[in-house]
Formats: sequence, structure tokens, C-alpha cells
Amino acid sequence: MSGKKHKKVFWKNIKFKYKLTIINENTLEEVVGLRVSKLNGLFVLFAASLVIFVIAATIVTFTPLRNYLPGYMNSEVRNQIVQNALQMDSLQKILDRQKLYIMNIQDIFSGKVEVDTVHSLDSLTAMREDSLMKRTKREEDFRNEYENTEKYNLTTINTPSEANDLLFFRPTRGLISSHFDATTRHYGIDIAANPNESVLSVLDGTVILSTYTAETGYVIEVQHNQNFVSIYKHCASLLKKEGEQVKAGEALALVGNTGTLTTGPHLHFELWQKGRPVNPETYIVF
Repeated sequence: MSGKKHKKVFWKNIKFKYKLTIINENTLEEVVGLRVSKLNGLFVLFAASLVIFVIAATIVTFTPLRNYLPGYMNSEVRNQIVQNALQMDSLQKILDRQKLYIMNIQDIFSGKVEVDTVHSLDSLTAMREDSLMKRTKREEDFRNEYENTEKYNLTTINTPSEANDLLFFRPTRGLISSHFDATTRHYGIDIAANPNESVLSVLDGTVILSTYTAETGYVIEVQHNQNFVSIYKHCASLLKKEGEQVKAGEALALVGNTGTLTTGPHLHFELWQKGRPVNPETYIVF
């Protein structure tokens, strides 16, 4: 009985109306009179909050601001970023060559380089790199060690010409924790990433496998052009089914830690061509 009484008092208090009056100071005439209650105030506050939320959501959804949110960057923006990075790299190489050219011209004028030994810009640049800038012992040792290590490594073969025009997307954001190593049967790379980070398709293609295995957890495979197949393992969940068409940069799954052969949240990514595993770092900039 007491509870009902308190409830009745509460509703009576919240519905009790107060009169808000604006009076002319000179004539004491009531200009505006408004009757409001606490319930009316809460309703107005809720309505204002809802309107602000709808406006903010509309701005984020229908304006370029959504590209700054994680997972919302569209493929056109990603393409532009990659093209800008490649163009910047090319411009840097041109600037380096011009710098070497100017330095070598100075050497010619100073007599360090004979004029008759120079035939072209390329020869002048090579002379600066090979003759004027002598390698240190550390650089020489590193070069010899690298050449001996990679002499019989089949994965260092140049990228096939048929793949030169393909633009590969990075499968997810993160750091490479384990590299490709065919000798240990590690036919891909491990990318340590945040849980539930988007896993993106590296090229346009068709999903040929979307399943779960005990060892590798949730796995999804995509068939691409030029006989490429990309494989994504240890996902938290899969967003695409077998037979679906996907675009480059489109989300396929979420980064996870599923399966028995895992050591934490990461993506195991493999890239195969014509039935053979290839080093993803040869084609993709991580």
C-alpha cells in the first residue's frame, strides 16, 4: 500500500505543472504565460537529443566525413592513396637522380671526373654510386650475405608481367609478426592486428570457400584474375558466403583468434598463383 502511495505521489510530482510568466515591468501586464511540468521538460530534452543524433548521423553517412571512420573508407579513396604513394616514391627517385647528377657535374668542373668518361646521365649517376661513393665494409658484408642467402630462393623470382597492372590492397592493418618461409612450410604471412579489425579482399574476385576448420578457425578464400587465390585464416567471423562476388578493398571478415594453430589475434594471409604459394610481400606493400 505504501509503494502504491509513493508511486502515486511520484507521478503527481512529475506531472505537476508550473506556470512560467513574462510580465511587463512597467504595466505589470502579463505578456506570455506558459504552463510546463517536469514531464514536459524531459520530453523536450529527449526530442532535442534525438534531433541532434539524427542530424549528426545524416552528416556522417552522406558526407566524406565517413571516410575518417574505421572500416568506412571506400575503394576509390584507397586507390587514390595508393596511387599518391606510388607517385611520391617515383618523384623521390627522380629527385635523388637529379641530386646525384648535380653533384657529379660539380665533380667534373672540379676535375675529379674526366669529361671524356661520361656518356649519359645514367652513366654519370652510376659513377657517383659505384665509384665516388665507396661501400663500407658493413654494406659489403651485408650484400654478400644477402646474395648467398637468396641465390637458390625460388620466391625471389621477379613478379610475372601479367600481374604488373594489378593493384593489390593490404588485407588488414597491422604489423607483420611472421614472414613467408617456404622451407618451413609457412606459405603466408602473419599480421598482428586488433580484434575485429576489417579483413579486406586484395583484388576483385569470387568467394570459393567460406568455412570453419579446427586448426585454422574461420577461413575464407577468394579466386581472382591471373590465376591468383587469396586465403584469410583465423578470422573471428565471416561476412561473405561462397559464390559471392567481391570488390578489391571490400570487407570479407573480421580479425580474430580462432582455431588451434594460433597465438593471439592476427590474420594469417596466403597468396597463391597457378597452384603455387607466392610471397605476398612481393605484390603488396604492408
